[in-house]
Amino acid sequence: MQFNDRKERRSTANQLIDNMLNERKQLLALLLQTSNLVPGDAERSDNDLLEEFCQVLVDYIAAGHFGLYERISQGKEKRRSVADLANTVYPKIEQSTQIALEFSSKYNPERIKTGLNNLQKDLSVLGEALATRIEMEDQLISKMLK
Repeated sequence: MQFNDRKERRSTANQLIDNMLNERKQLLALLLQTSNLVPGDAERSDNDLLEEFCQVLVDYIAAGHFGLYERISQGKEKRRSVADLANTVYPKIEQSTQIALEFSSKYNPERIKTGLNNLQKDLSVLGEALATRIEMEDQLISKMLK
């Protein structure tokens, strides 16, 4: 019975990882498209792209927080080395979460009033935060898949 419980926990963890990686892949593709937007007043197509990007950004953040990290914080991850690493990397991941949520709030097409004048700068800050987050997540994922 204990083997089946472990196998089921690992299967659930793998599904959470796959979901997060799929969201990440979609996010990075949209990040590239969004980085090509021209500063100035947002056009409808720009708003559509920004809306999709912000939604996928929030989905990606949620996939980590309400999937993988919640699983670890609830003690469902039994491997001590994984839990210890999660405690080490989580503060950096949390920083990127705040930057991502601020970006999403600022560029939500329903609220955007300033156009895209600071978009490139804000995307640069977000991109750096996401790069750090991805590095931390990859360390954690690597440890979980062993």
